[in-house]
Amino acid sequence: MRNIPRPTRRHLLAAGAAATLALGASTLLPATNAMAATGCAVTYTANSWTGGFSANITIRNLGDAVDGWTLGFTFPDPGQRVGQGWSATYQQNGQSVTAQNVSYNGSLATGGSTTIGFNGTWTGGSNPSPTSFTLNGTVCAGSTTPTTPPPTTTPPPSTPPPTTPPPTTGQTPVAINGQLRVCGVNLCNQYGRPIQLRGMSTHGLQWFPQCYNDASLDALATDWRSDLLRIAMYVQEDGYETNPTAFTNRVNALVDEASERGMYALIDFHTLTPGDPMYNLERAKTFFADVAARNADKNNVIYEIANEPNGVSWQTIKNYAEQVIPVIRANDPDGIVIVGTRGWSSLGVSEGGNATEVINNPVNAGNVMYAFHFYAASHKDNYRAELERAAARLPMFVTEFGTVSYTGDGGVDTASSTAWVDLMDRLKISYANWTYSDKAEGSAAFKPGTCNGSTYAGTAVLTESGNFMRNRIRTPDDFPTS
Repeated sequence: MRNIPRPTRRHLLAAGAAATLALGASTLLPATNAMAATGCAVTYTANSWTGGFSANITIRNLGDAVDGWTLGFTFPDPGQRVGQGWSATYQQNGQSVTAQNVSYNGSLATGGSTTIGFNGTWTGGSNPSPTSFTLNGTVCAGSTTPTTPPPTTTPPPSTPPPTTPPPTTGQTPVAINGQLRVCGVNLCNQYGRPIQLRGMSTHGLQWFPQCYNDASLDALATDWRSDLLRIAMYVQEDGYETNPTAFTNRVNALVDEASERGMYALIDFHTLTPGDPMYNLERAKTFFADVAARNADKNNVIYEIANEPNGVSWQTIKNYAEQVIPVIRANDPDGIVIVGTRGWSSLGVSEGGNATEVINNPVNAGNVMYAFHFYAASHKDNYRAELERAAARLPMFVTEFGTVSYTGDGGVDTASSTAWVDLMDRLKISYANWTYSDKAEGSAAFKPGTCNGSTYAGTAVLTESGNFMRNRIRTPDDFPTS
């Protein structure tokens, strides 16, 4: 396939601490620097779907303090297998599983606890829970039922929903869905049910700050009925690198604005040129350490760590992700992380590749999704086919797309845009449209000059693209709660 021409300065696409997972090992992991545990309790909960499940294990030390631990248990069914895990290093030999601490949770004081977890697969007629656990060789006598888990000091990066979540206290997207997580290839809500988020992306905060005020965000939440605000913070192009403190503060302020309106906030580390994410590795670590620590107590924050990698291998992008994700997990272990893909987040299609490289070599972390970007007038059937193929194997999130050409300008391709949104709706792939701004280009939602006024609701201020997207986003959401 031909390479898509390089984009203009606008943005795009031409055209946790997670544990290392080792499966099928012939021996079990020894405990590193471990002392004998003289008493322990374990609470195990699992949420299952066809062929898969997500398990959450809380370990409480009831004896002397330990510095380094290994938890052991046995699956009741030979068809149960550990998959991606977090907050521990897992090995499985037959039905026997061990989970060894990672650097930040190895010390357990008397009465101290930590929580680990993993996604797994199962075959057969049921997915029974393990009933016996050992900690450093000592049998744990505590409960394995999910009804009254012990307090935790280190929550996991991908906590499964409780069996009976608390009743919702409102009708906003966040009030209904709560803390999200990845289950299988889906984005799931607190009830463990797949959902789709639909929303809009800001333009560069350095260029269009006047577009993001109380009136415009009220319109997005109540008139558009949006589930999501993507906060596009450019790193280069007069962005973050020029004043890290100011841009971090601006992002945090917009997270607060989205939270007040019950929308999910997608923090976008918006890189384009240079296309190698490693160029911004230290900036990314600093930025995500700041925003994750500041927003760790929120249940509506999603982290997009590399907008559009280009000109580099998937292995380079993966290496970058596996250095940035632990920084986020150290402060916000529950937050979903979205990793950009090769070829301006086209799964490599814009550079002649495809999703196989990601499918065969996924990021070694839990609660991770993968970004896909497209522009409807430029990217059509072959891009749609690749997204659908990938979505059967990978958790996908369309963090940016346009109804126009890859330049961000030109007329709306209604037929292609409709085909794209229909596909995302059918597959429950969440999305953010580019852009909620009044830039004088076809992809902008507002007519030029709108952001100098005070009216954002209704259709009179919208472009053709804005009208198309508002009509699609404001249709009723499908958020299962049982």
